[in-house]
Amino acid sequence: MAISFGSDLRPGRVVTWGIVAVVAILLGAAVVLFLTLPDANAFNARVEQLFIENDDLTSGAEIKLLEILAGSGTAFADTLASYRVVIFVLMIFATALLIAALVFLVMLTVLSRRMAQIERAGMQINSLVINREENAVYLNDFALDLSPAVMETMSVLAEARMDGDVVSGALIEAMISGKAESDCEESAGAMRVKRLRDMLGNQLVSELLVKNIARRGYVLAVDKDAIRVE
Repeated sequence: MAISFGSDLRPGRVVTWGIVAVVAILLGAAVVLFLTLPDANAFNARVEQLFIENDDLTSGAEIKLLEILAGSGTAFADTLASYRVVIFVLMIFATALLIAALVFLVMLTVLSRRMAQIERAGMQINSLVINREENAVYLNDFALDLSPAVMETMSVLAEARMDGDVVSGALIEAMISGKAESDCEESAGAMRVKRLRDMLGNQLVSELLVKNIARRGYVLAVDKDAIRVE
C-alpha cells in the first residue's frame, strides 16, 4: 500500500513573505512613530523667538530667565534625541524577535508534518493474511488476535477488497448475519467496523487499513494481491 501526499510545503516562501510582512509592518510603525514625535529644535526655536521679540528685557532676572529657558530647550532636544535612539533600537529588537519567532514556528510546523509523513509512509502493508481458525490477522507477518465477531468483519472486508468492491455498513451486516440487505441498518455495519478498528488498537493502523469512502462504504486500503484468506 503506497501512500502519497500531494500537499508539499514551501517553507522558504512562507518564511520570506513572513519576514517581508514583519519588516514592512514594523517599518511602517516606526515611520509613523518618528513622524508623530515633536521636533527636537521646536523648543529652542521658540526660546530664540522670545529673545528676538523681547529685546527690551535687560534686567538681570529677565536675562537669567531667558538663559534658563534656553538651557531647558537644549536639555529637551538632547532627551528627545536619546528617545529616538532608544525607540530605534527597540524596533530593531522587536523585528529580530518576530522574525525569529516566525522562523521557529515554520520550522516546527514543517517538522511535525514531516514526522507525520514518515510515520504514515512507514505503514506499508505488503501482506495481509487472515487465518480464521486461529482468529488472527497477520500484517506483514505481525500477528493480531481478533475476536470471532471482529474476524467476520475483517473477512468480509478482505473478500470484498479481493473482488474490488466497496461494501456498505448494511451489506456488511447482511453478509455476517445472513439477513437481506434491505432488512439491515447501516449503523449496524458501522458498529462492526468500529469494533474492528478498536480491536486493531493503533489508531494509525486502523485509519490506514480500513478506509471509509463517503456515500459508498468501507474498503481495506491494501493491494488485493497482498490479501490471503486461510
